[in-house]
Amino acid sequence: MHRSAMIALAATAVLAARLSAQQPATAPPPPLPADSADVATLDGIVHAVYDVISGDSGQARNWDRMRSLMAPGARLIPTFRRRDGSGYAIRQLSVDEYIQAATPAFARQGFYERETARRSETFGQIVQLFSTYESRHRSDDAQPFERGINSFQLYNDGHRWWIVTIFWQGESQGTPIPARYLVTENH
Repeated sequence: MHRSAMIALAATAVLAARLSAQQPATAPPPPLPADSADVATLDGIVHAVYDVISGDSGQARNWDRMRSLMAPGARLIPTFRRRDGSGYAIRQLSVDEYIQAATPAFARQGFYERETARRSETFGQIVQLFSTYESRHRSDDAQPFERGINSFQLYNDGHRWWIVTIFWQGESQGTPIPARYLVTENH
């Protein structure tokens, strides 16, 4: 092993040990109890997210259910085109910040999102899952107004699944969804 690789490995180990020993300055509130059907499987937890955010205009969403799916400190991260056209940016939201931002939009307009395909990678207790979605304003709309990919990062604590982040980007003319993300892979 090269000396620089050994130094990087040692630095990573020291950082990991320090981070695991540190307590956050303000600990996030403890998670809400979850319905076991929502968190027992990857299918269950992904379906629960889509179910929570979908509904008619003015329909109250079950935000406590959403909170129960998320790991403490979880983030929701939309990717969007800058207004000035200079490229893309992200916005990192806590679960409560997402709820604050989404509630007025859901009050004005119906929103239904469903998964159309999925690809995932698993290592030990962690999963990276690309969930291709279609969004509609009404459940019976013939065509979606948007498609994109929700990138879920999840972990299993030995008892249940937790969402750590949902990071997403809508499809655009310059960024079409690749064909491999339009078909669910065999698990």
